[in-house]
Amino acid sequence: MKIAPLPLLRVESLAVWRRNALVWRRLMGASVLLHFGEPLLYLLGLGYGLGRFVGEMAGMPYFTFLASGFIAWSAMNVASMESMWSVYTRMVPQQTYEAILATPAEVDDIVIGELLWCATKSLISGGAILAVAAILGAVHDWTAIFALPAIFLTGLCFAAPGLIVTAFAKGYEYFNFYMTLVLTPMFILCGVFYPISTLPLPMQSAVQLLPLTHAVQIIRPIVVGQPITNLWLHLVSLLVFGVLATWVASALIRRRLIK
Repeated sequence: MKIAPLPLLRVESLAVWRRNALVWRRLMGASVLLHFGEPLLYLLGLGYGLGRFVGEMAGMPYFTFLASGFIAWSAMNVASMESMWSVYTRMVPQQTYEAILATPAEVDDIVIGELLWCATKSLISGGAILAVAAILGAVHDWTAIFALPAIFLTGLCFAAPGLIVTAFAKGYEYFNFYMTLVLTPMFILCGVFYPISTLPLPMQSAVQLLPLTHAVQIIRPIVVGQPITNLWLHLVSLLVFGVLATWVASALIRRRLIK
């Protein structure tokens, strides 16, 4: 069986990205409120409420610890939602991709364009939370803006497995399994709420296989102004995960769109 090549960035991919951006612009207010509101509620409720009892964690106020973790989680959550619910809507009910494939664009262009768009929405959401965290006093240095490329990379990495799930989905309810069985455990175990060093040793090793762990380990030190430990390990882990997931997603989306 012939192995499909890894999809590459082309001008047509940017056209897919631009198409999504133009549509989103009309719904921008409601979309930003939806993706920004839930993390903000968590941040205020847990960061201020629970933070009064916890005090400091990992050498920083708990509110700061939680805010930096929530930026990574927001990038994961927004990219995953966009690559499942929104992509499925464009693929099945709206049949947008059938129209796109009537142009010079190919399936790989759709995949790359959607990945870039999902990462862009992650960047918008994560950047907004970063700004609010700075206003609330959780960020103390302008160098926190260097977290933005890491937020974008996190969005890319989590958009690809979302596309894989979408390639198999027969309805919107299918995505609940992925949210409950994959994303929620990562949200709880990967260092958003507490350092992974507090987990049992076997669990600490297991969560190193999860991409959100590496995203948190990159984004949190940048936000709080600390040096990043094992930066290259975390970057390579995210890149390898993202590239492999993109390759699989491209093959599966191609199989679904081209009967």
